[in-house]
Amino acid sequence: MTLYPQQIIDALKTVRYPGTGKTIVEMQMVEDDLRIAGLHVSFSLIFDKPTNPFLKSLVKASEAAIHAYVGKEVEVEIKTKTQQTHSGSPEGGDRQALVNPQGGNVLPNIIAVSSGKGGVGKSTVAANLAVALARLGHRVGLLDCDIFGPSVPKMFQLEGEQIYSEERDGKSLIIPAEKYGVKVLSIGFFVNPDTPTLWRGGMASNALKQLIGEAAWGDLDYFILDTPPGTSDIHLTLVQTLPVTGAIIVSTPQQVALADARKGLNMYTNEKVNVPILGLVENMAWFTPAELPENRYYIFGREGVKQLAEETGVPLLAQIPLVQSVCENGDAGTPAALDPSTPMGNAFLQLAARVVTQTDKRNAELAKTEIVQTH
Repeated sequence: MTLYPQQIIDALKTVRYPGTGKTIVEMQMVEDDLRIAGLHVSFSLIFDKPTNPFLKSLVKASEAAIHAYVGKEVEVEIKTKTQQTHSGSPEGGDRQALVNPQGGNVLPNIIAVSSGKGGVGKSTVAANLAVALARLGHRVGLLDCDIFGPSVPKMFQLEGEQIYSEERDGKSLIIPAEKYGVKVLSIGFFVNPDTPTLWRGGMASNALKQLIGEAAWGDLDYFILDTPPGTSDIHLTLVQTLPVTGAIIVSTPQQVALADARKGLNMYTNEKVNVPILGLVENMAWFTPAELPENRYYIFGREGVKQLAEETGVPLLAQIPLVQSVCENGDAGTPAALDPSTPMGNAFLQLAARVVTQTDKRNAELAKTEIVQTH
């Protein structure tokens, strides 16, 4: 039995504060410190004062709700806090390094695929990069880090996939799905795809830590992180949890996208984060209609990312055109990189080869990235 934060929150939504008719979740009494270790669940409830008359009864009611709606075998540990001592900060907590739960100790190259702006095709690039690396013979894991808008399950035709856990060395571990030679995990495997994930920042961060540290990833050569757009708690959680080898920034040539791409560059190169940039990818660089394969229409601007690369001294890894087949392949769950004989498949294969080259160069010239420490 594997537990997930949403199961606990759903159970706590049945616990109502006496006299108000509202649940303790609605009243934001559940602290952002939910921890799950096997069948042990711990979290805190926030009260207005230590003498609150309902304190003990709500603690018991919360424990009973978890036993009733999640499982009687769940061990529940509930702490109480008062508003005077509640910090509310989602940062800090236990840090986990990606290790091989089966005993391996070689840390993979951890590559964060990022974008400052949504809708630039970052997940398409991440999925095809992972598949292309696998086709080059590398052991690859892909983690969908977008807790609120996961898209990787659809891109790998894994919607509705039943993820299970196994007991290994006394620890319950999530077994990633595997397709096209890539090990895949996403929060999308555990939530209803038609229901929004209404989690506070700390809850999302804890769920992400579970997918990293409580999964049987095994020995990998490359661990690809498909990060959400922008700069958020999720990005901070990643660099506080994993020593990210390098980042790849994806953007369209459009000026508004480039402005956000600069923010992404600055986030990773900030002296407190200090994650090297492996390169930039210009996605939707031009449009080529199928009936006119030699024609190029620059509908989002021309070579904006290439100019940004020259301006910042960061390598331009690829210019990926906007081709209808890429969109169709993504929707069908068959990434273009599966067929390197096609122009798009070859483009992603070349991107993967350049990522390998840049990663090797980074590892030879720079010190290992350290996990970001918080105080």
